[in-house]
Amino acid sequence: MADKFIEQKSQQLVFYISRYFRGRLPHSELHLFVWDTLEEWAQLNSGLQLPYSTRERVFWHLLHQLEYWPDSILREDRQLRRSIQDCICYLKGHGIAPPNCVGVRP
Repeated sequence: MADKFIEQKSQQLVFYISRYFRGRLPHSELHLFVWDTLEEWAQLNSGLQLPYSTRERVFWHLLHQLEYWPDSILREDRQLRRSIQDCICYLKGHGIAPPNCVGVRP
């Protein structure tokens, strides 16, 4: 169940971040997507004990980055954007997981 959720939400996350970085999605909509995702996650069985997949770690890492950094930093910090792009590429199935993705379940 968790794997299916992460797979579906990863695809949506890639879509939302890509539109945001192209200037086609306001930060407020990105913020709403993150909180809607967290709300949906909370409705799953809270007793999940399955080990994390690498994909899940990257997914939670990205959600944290989007909520932690303000709009101006997300748009202007090239190193942060590169890190986010590396994570997006991995979620799309290209390359390896970036080593600095340490996402955990909420």
